[in-house]
Amino acid sequence: MAITADYSATHSVQPPAATTEDYTHYRIVKARYPARFFGTLFAALIIAVTLQSILTNPKWGWNVFAEWFFSAPVLAGLARTLLLTLLATILGFALGTALALARVSKSPLLSGLSWAYIWLLRSIPLIVLLLILNNLGYLYATVRIGVPYTDILFAEYPTISILSPFAAALIGLSLNQAAFSSEIIRGGILSVDQGQLEAAAALGLSRRRQAFRIVLPQAMRTILPTGFNEIIGLAKGTSIVYVLALPELFYTVQVIYRRNLEVIPLLMVATVWYLIILTVLSVAQHYIERHFSKGALRNPPAPIFRKLFRRLFGAPILARPQSVPVSSLQNAAAVKTSDRSIPLASWRAPGSVKIQGVSKSFGQLKVLDDIRLDIKAGSVTAILGPSGSGKSTLLRTINHLERVDDGFITVDNELVGYRKSGRTLYELKEKDILKRRADIGMVFQSFNLFPHLTVLENIIEAPVSLGQLTRPEAISLARELLARVGLGDKINAYPRQLSGGQQQRVAIARALALRPKVLLFDEPTSALDPELVGEVLDVIKELARSGTTLIIVTHEIGFAREVADTVIFMDGGRVIETGAPEQILNRPRNARTSEFLAKVL
Repeated sequence: MAITADYSATHSVQPPAATTEDYTHYRIVKARYPARFFGTLFAALIIAVTLQSILTNPKWGWNVFAEWFFSAPVLAGLARTLLLTLLATILGFALGTALALARVSKSPLLSGLSWAYIWLLRSIPLIVLLLILNNLGYLYATVRIGVPYTDILFAEYPTISILSPFAAALIGLSLNQAAFSSEIIRGGILSVDQGQLEAAAALGLSRRRQAFRIVLPQAMRTILPTGFNEIIGLAKGTSIVYVLALPELFYTVQVIYRRNLEVIPLLMVATVWYLIILTVLSVAQHYIERHFSKGALRNPPAPIFRKLFRRLFGAPILARPQSVPVSSLQNAAAVKTSDRSIPLASWRAPGSVKIQGVSKSFGQLKVLDDIRLDIKAGSVTAILGPSGSGKSTLLRTINHLERVDDGFITVDNELVGYRKSGRTLYELKEKDILKRRADIGMVFQSFNLFPHLTVLENIIEAPVSLGQLTRPEAISLARELLARVGLGDKINAYPRQLSGGQQQRVAIARALALRPKVLLFDEPTSALDPELVGEVLDVIKELARSGTTLIIVTHEIGFAREVADTVIFMDGGRVIETGAPEQILNRPRNARTSEFLAKVL
C-alpha cells in the first residue's frame, strides 16, 4: 500500500493568514547593564584623576620636558638605542635560529655544543658579560688573523682599538639575545605538526627548503608573541650599557639631569621615548603576526588601522584583493571538470615496484614481516586489511618515510634509500633520498597540506623548488589539475577555508604536480563526500591509463573492485593473499580473507 497525499487541495483547508503588526514606529529601549556602566565610570574616574595629577602638578616640570625632548643630545642617544636594538635583534635572532636548528640536530656533538652555549649565556648576568667584553683587551692584547697553529700571519690589531664600547655593547647584547631567542625558536619548531615534515619530505623538498619554507613560517605563530617580548625587553635593556659609558638614551638623560638636577622631567623624557618605541614595536608585532597567521583562520580579522578608520568614519575601507596570477588563472573556473586535458606527453613513464623481504618493527612490535611483492608498471594495486595490519607502514616504506629493518625496495630497478656499487650497498644521505622521492608521490590520509600556503602555492611548491618546472609552467599545470578535481575556483583559498573533501582533492593535485612514476594513496576517499567519490575514481582510473603506477591503501571494497588491477590482503604485518579483484573479493582462498570480507561486505 502506497501512502500518497493530494497537495493540490491543501489551499482549501489553510487557516486565514494572521494580521501582521507594524513595529516600525515602536520606540526601542536598549538592555541596561549596571555593572558595565559603573565599571566604565570607575575607569573614567581613574583616568581623569591620573591626568589631572600629572598635568597640574608643577613638579613634573613639563616645560623642562619640552625643552629637552627633541634636544640634540637626547636624539643622538635615542639613535644609538635604536641602532643597538635593531642590530642586536638581527644578529641575536640569526644566531638564535642557528642555535635552535643545532639543538634539534641529530648530531649529538652539535646539539650538545648548542645546549652548552645556551646554558652558559643564560647563566651569566648581562652586566657581567658586558664588563668582560669591555675588558677583553686585558686577556687578549691583540687580535691576530692567520692560519692557526702556524707562523702564517695576515694581520694583527690591538684588541682595544677593535672592541670599542659600542662594539662591546653590540656583541654582548647579541650573544645574550641569541641564547634566549634560540629557545623561543626551538619551541616554535617543535610546535609544528610532524605530518608537515613528512609531507615536505614526501614531496622531495630539500632540508633547507623544509626548514625555511614549511617549518619556520608555521613556527612563527608560536615564536612571535614571546619573540617580540624579547625584542621589547632588549630595547629597554640597552639602558644597561651605561656601565660602558656609552651615551645611549638612558645614559644621556643621566648626564643631563646630573648637570641641571631636573631628575623627574629628564626621566620622563626617557620614559616617553621608550613608550614610543614600545608602541611602534607593538604595531609591527600586530602586522607581522597577521602576516604569518595566513591560513590559520577561516575569516582573519581586519588590520587594526582598518578597524580604526571604520569606527572613526563609519565606512569600511576596501580590502586589498588577494593576489591572483591573472595571466595564467583567469579561465581556471571556466574549465570543466569533464575536460581531462592534463598534457599526458609530459608525464614520466610508469615505474615498477619490487618489495623484497621487507620487515619493520617498532620496538618489540613487528608491523611488517617478510613482505614480498612485485607491482607492475602502470598497474593499480589496492591494499586491503584490518586496522593495524601494516598497510600504511608498507606504503611509507616505499618512499622511505619509514626505513626498513630488513629487505629492499626498488622503483624501476633503482633501490630506494641505497646506492649500489659492485656488490656493496651504501645508504643514501637524506638530500639524495629527497631527490629520489620526487619519483614517488604520496597522498596522505590526513592531507598534510601546508596551512600557511594557498592552494596554488601548495601545488607549485615542489615542482618549482625541485627545478622540474618554471613558475609559469607550474601555475599552468596547477590550474589544469585543480580543474580536473573540481576546484578551479579555490586556487587562492587556504586549506582551512576548504572542507575535508576539498582538502583531499588538493592533496591529490599536489602529488600529481610532480608527475611521479609511482603514486601512493593512503585512504584517498576517506574524507570525500559520496557524490565526489565517483569523480576521484575517474581521475585515478585515467591516471592508470596515462602513465602512473598507483598503490592504494583503502577500506572501501567497492572502490578496490572498480579501480584495482590487483588486490592485496594484509593481516598481522604479512601479505595473506594477492590476486585479481574478482578472485580475491569473490572467491578468496584464505580463511582469514574470507572472514574479513564477510564483516565488511
